[in-house]
Amino acid sequence: MTQYLLSVIQPVGERPAPEAVARIGADVAAFHEELRAAGAWVFAGGLHGPESATVVRVGGDGGQEVLLTDGPWIEAEEHLGGVCVVEAADLDAALERGREAARATTLPIEVRPFLG
Repeated sequence: MTQYLLSVIQPVGERPAPEAVARIGADVAAFHEELRAAGAWVFAGGLHGPESATVVRVGGDGGQEVLLTDGPWIEAEEHLGGVCVVEAADLDAALERGREAARATTLPIEVRPFLG
């Protein structure tokens, strides 16, 4: 089994209406429960918006100085809104989990295998 990262790609801007958020939340909870029941669940969680980010990077002095920058690494129309790590037998199985996640969240899902 390989672990795959399902990245939720969220648009910048207003959230959907509260009724839609409640429905999506219920669908995501059901998706997570399905993953647990199938033994595919590893981890999942939503993220605060990109304005809450801080970038930490090594300065140009060979690593002695570490620089902190408020805000996201890249400002874009979309951002990482949440993640789900799943176990899957192969890419096809992971892509099916990605399809399920896209249906539950109503958002694009990027599916990527972990190294090793």
